[in-house]
Amino acid sequence: MVLACQNISKAYGAHEILNHIDFHIEAKEKLAIVGINGAGKSTLLKIIMKEETADEGQIIIGKDVSLGYLAQHQDIYYGKTIYEELLDVKQETIELETQLRQLETDMKHLSGEELEEAFRRYNHLNHIFEMQDGYAFESRITGILKGLGFSEEEFDRPVAELSGGEKTRVALGRLLLSKPDVLLLDEPTNHLDLDSIAWLEGYLKSYDGAVIIVSHDRYFLDKIVTKVLELENACGALYHGNYSYYAGKREEIRLSKYRAYMNQQAEIKHQEEVIAKLKQFNREKSIKRAESREKLLDKMERIEKPRQIHDEMRLTLTPAITSGNDVLTVEGLSKSYDSKPLFSDVSLDVRRGERVALIGNNGAGKTTILKIINQLLPKDSGRIALGSQVYIGYYDQEHQLLHPDKTILDELHDAYPDMTNTKIRNVLAAFLFTGDEVMKEIKELSGGERGRVSLAKLMLSNANFLILDEPTNHLDITSKEILENALNNYEGTVLYVSHDRYFINRTATRILELQATGVTSYSGNYDYYMEKKIAAAADTETAPKAVKEETDSKKDWKKNKEAQAKERKRLNDIEKTENRIEELEQQIDRLNEEMTLPENASDAGKLTELSLEQDAATKELETLYTVWEELSS
Repeated sequence: MVLACQNISKAYGAHEILNHIDFHIEAKEKLAIVGINGAGKSTLLKIIMKEETADEGQIIIGKDVSLGYLAQHQDIYYGKTIYEELLDVKQETIELETQLRQLETDMKHLSGEELEEAFRRYNHLNHIFEMQDGYAFESRITGILKGLGFSEEEFDRPVAELSGGEKTRVALGRLLLSKPDVLLLDEPTNHLDLDSIAWLEGYLKSYDGAVIIVSHDRYFLDKIVTKVLELENACGALYHGNYSYYAGKREEIRLSKYRAYMNQQAEIKHQEEVIAKLKQFNREKSIKRAESREKLLDKMERIEKPRQIHDEMRLTLTPAITSGNDVLTVEGLSKSYDSKPLFSDVSLDVRRGERVALIGNNGAGKTTILKIINQLLPKDSGRIALGSQVYIGYYDQEHQLLHPDKTILDELHDAYPDMTNTKIRNVLAAFLFTGDEVMKEIKELSGGERGRVSLAKLMLSNANFLILDEPTNHLDITSKEILENALNNYEGTVLYVSHDRYFINRTATRILELQATGVTSYSGNYDYYMEKKIAAAADTETAPKAVKEETDSKKDWKKNKEAQAKERKRLNDIEKTENRIEELEQQIDRLNEEMTLPENASDAGKLTELSLEQDAATKELETLYTVWEELSS
């Protein structure tokens, strides 16, 4: 065990963030901390790093275990270049090298015991130097900086001139070079392109120390982590496996709880209907049966209603106008800035119903292409043509089309005055805005919340061609799942730019890879793209699969027909039984009346005959009550 959190609790006023969080991590283990925005993920990292204090519990760190922490925002490093910042991490090693070089010089002029003592000291320092990676740290610096997306020409750039994202990459480089026993990384992929993320995946998978990661990049987590800690409603749940295992297991547990609740609710409703029917029969036996069922129902241990499963929401939106089959055609598109080519000879097409992901390295021009298509930027050359009846809905990273002083509800109401309040609220609920939350003003929202409002607004528009620029930025995992479901159920056409490979994998039907000299098309999701890129695998024969699917389909159809026939028979038997019960009840009532008639009261033979007939009808009625209850169950 290198690090353990024991019963960590934290609250801000009455708002509880963490409630008795308990987990540990062993050497070389890779742990992900996941949860919605505000669940306490970053707070937990800060408590581990003693930047914040827990209200309860303790952090236990193994003997001689070093921690390294990457926060989301960096406000450091002035006066040095990018390369010098990383070189600064190895200052102790550089000083050791200086001592070694000095000893080498000194030993040329020593002899006897002084030489032996200097040689012993040299061997000792050289051992430490080797342990500190002294002979390879400069190449490691170069490798790390290149891996994080810096070219050698950028190594001499002053850090003071860098953007916030670039400073974060420098901070990550410093951290990786320092090789702590436990790496704590808060959103390490936020400012990396796909190649850099892939490089970091490989680096962390083979990292000798333990790693704790907070990230919304599910594909990244899938490749690295061996354990997942989920923070939800201030509580923690630990899953042993990668992200996909966690997601599947979480879904299985949630659906199991939800089904158990719904099944019990159905059973309660059914029992109440049976009780009401038994009372309606209005016989002593049927009333006793009803009372017996009521007692059992009162003793039933009720399952508490699970919290609403947001990622179970399904939003299906159909554009009011259907476009033609050819939605977008781009031919020979080129763009330069200050005579420096960004891309050239870009040709692509998008057809109705496709969900196309445009991918490529940072700076390749993906966002520029989207802006050119939306006529927000001029092109240098090329042709862009929209198909028949195509109406674009555009989502950018800045959410510039929202009014800061409006409430969420007013923002959508004003945009769509003819739309019913119910429809607007349903769409907002699908994007996690429920109840009084819809009355929040736009200016009070976080970046992720504003993104969700923009997406909800876009999905309600008359657009049949959605163009989205980094739609998952600032969204938590649950919000991403909502968006994935919305896009997968959207009946229009989608073209988007995203670095979120899990999102691409779940939504894309085709991938366009942008490079400086054009675009390459891959029909399939991100896994298919990677398979083609890495293995150049041949197309898989799909005919046997189609036959199997057809066979399975026939089997399912047959099972459904059998089930439907069985259900029809059950309902028919219930109807027959109820009709017979009604006949017997009328017969028993008629026999009672006949037995009280004066002419029969004095006729012993007739009374015996009527009594025997009544007994037979009563016995049959009791049997039919049992049959009816079984059929009703």
